[in-house]
Amino acid sequence: LFEGNVPALVTPFNEAGELMTDSLAALVEWHLERGADGICLAGDNGEAWALTHDDRKRIAETAVKAVKKQVPVLMGASYPVPRQTIDAAEIAAKAGVDALMIGPQSYVLKTSLKELTDRFITVHKAVPLPIVVYNSPRRTQINLEPDMLAAICDVVPVIGLKEASRDIFHLTEILARFSERLAVLIGPCPFILPGVALGARGFVASGPELFGREAAGLMALGRAKPSEEHKRVHLALTRVYAALMGTATWPAALKAGLNMVGATAGVPRPPVQPLSAPDAEKIRRVLEDVGILSQARRAGE
Repeated sequence: LFEGNVPALVTPFNEAGELMTDSLAALVEWHLERGADGICLAGDNGEAWALTHDDRKRIAETAVKAVKKQVPVLMGASYPVPRQTIDAAEIAAKAGVDALMIGPQSYVLKTSLKELTDRFITVHKAVPLPIVVYNSPRRTQINLEPDMLAAICDVVPVIGLKEASRDIFHLTEILARFSERLAVLIGPCPFILPGVALGARGFVASGPELFGREAAGLMALGRAKPSEEHKRVHLALTRVYAALMGTATWPAALKAGLNMVGATAGVPRPPVQPLSAPDAEKIRRVLEDVGILSQARRAGE
């Protein structure tokens, strides 16, 4: 269901912290025009931690309406407690999203295998949508080892995995065991091209959207024999990702970058603050150096 370029949308807020649904609809269309193969809502880029239930309802309804069934819609619904996760999942399902993105509980920082599988069983029993498992050890302090993922797949309908461990050894084993069973979707930019070459079916990453229509060609490039273009794009993705992750508080840098290339990203919701002028200039220089801003200017002419 989810393959190729699946951007994880930011959630546009204004300076007062209010959700801008018109900007969100425009952002969905912006991504679709640039070749998105799916849309991911309420993930880390979407500041899921800052969303109320009403926000989630409006985000899901706005995005589903804007997508018009052109591509599948994935929505994050992962909270520490199953009841909270179910509440978020019910909102997503009622709005018409196609699948849920769920990971291990955050904050608790530890889980037994039974606790882990019971979490997924409980949520799926309440909201029987397909599931994309989200492995992000930096967020949960729980790394989903292959046997843990296999146990989840044995009890609920897992169609994909967003893999964001930043560990090439882990990614290699995951792809070897699961690339035929489900869609492995790469998270960190530096792993997109190597991951696709090893069998990943797509990416839900932070940074490719800044490359405009070039992001739509990453799957073909990753599957092709390595070339100078492969090297150029891989290094550009790595530089952009490092700048986004290393500047201010996430996702302020991504929102600033999106605004620089003409997307309607708004600003972060407190406690996260927009980039300072020096930090914005740092991001701008990187985007200029790798050719993103010149490409965006040409696209706008």
